Amino acid sequence: MRDKTLNRSKKFFTKPINIFLTAVLCTALWGSAIPVIKIGYEAFEISDTASQMLFAGYRFLLSGIFAILFRSIILKKLVYPNKRDFIGITSLGIIQTALQYILFYTSLNFLTGVKGSIINASGNFFAVILAHIFIKNDKLNLKKIIGCLLGFIGVIICNINGDGLDMTFSLQGEGFMILAALSFASGAVITKFVTKGSDPTMITGYQLGLGGIILIIVGIVFGGKLTVPNFDITNISTLSPLFILLYLSFLSSIAFSLWAELLKYNFVGKISIYGFLNPIFGVILSGILLSENIFNIETLSALVLVSLGILIVNINLRKHS
Repeated sequence: MRDKTLNRSKKFFTKPINIFLTAVLCTALWGSAIPVIKIGYEAFEISDTASQMLFAGYRFLLSGIFAILFRSIILKKLVYPNKRDFIGITSLGIIQTALQYILFYTSLNFLTGVKGSIINASGNFFAVILAHIFIKNDKLNLKKIIGCLLGFIGVIICNINGDGLDMTFSLQGEGFMILAALSFASGAVITKFVTKGSDPTMITGYQLGLGGIILIIVGIVFGGKLTVPNFDITNISTLSPLFILLYLSFLSSIAFSLWAELLKYNFVGKISIYGFLNPIFGVILSGILLSENIFNIETLSALVLVSLGILIVNINLRKHS
């Protein structure tokens, strides 16, 4: 049963049209998280970094539980890792989930949102470079370089909006955000190795759960709090913060699981380029959900540039493992 399921997954996630649709869905979901997290902070009255980490911890713990339950229902049995999966799951839980978000949230205290978003997008560059170094046959080439440059320029255009960028640098600000981007990129390469011969959704579920637990511990240790204001189980209007948390958990479960499937069956360099869509979708969906103006030349130009970069990198996409 498991082998048949894995074979069907490989067949599905190596078709070019399915790769495109799945990657766009993942980035759209992650993009939607940007404004929804802002709404969640207001709903839970979160204003400090420790509480942000605690919020992220509960989100990822729930995401991991959802992924494990979903896969167990599909396979009609509880999924759990083999001994050989423990090192990989632990590495991903620490590096991709816990460490990335600890560095990310800490750095935002010293950066503007614009600068943070642009630096964070460099993680897609790093993923392509690390794949070149550590993964056989996933080498850097002119198409990947051009595609990444177009994507990065698109992110810059989409985020600046006339505000400009200062050239200052601090370890806790720019330094931590670069390290967060490296953590994301390292996670992509680790996922490629860990999911070889293993179920990507199962791996994703356990690593998200582990990362979530670490974030919860860190958040509590540093004084984070998470409460639902005016909580009343009989009044659905007071439960909206919980629905926001559940949505963020579901989207993370779906997006990270599908992304792991893509990385398992395809070159990291050809999938990572889609990551430049994350901040683009974030800007677009923030405009829709937060009533901000998105109908401008910057957003359109950014979307065109990122799309062109994706096309250049993935043109003549062939099946591979």
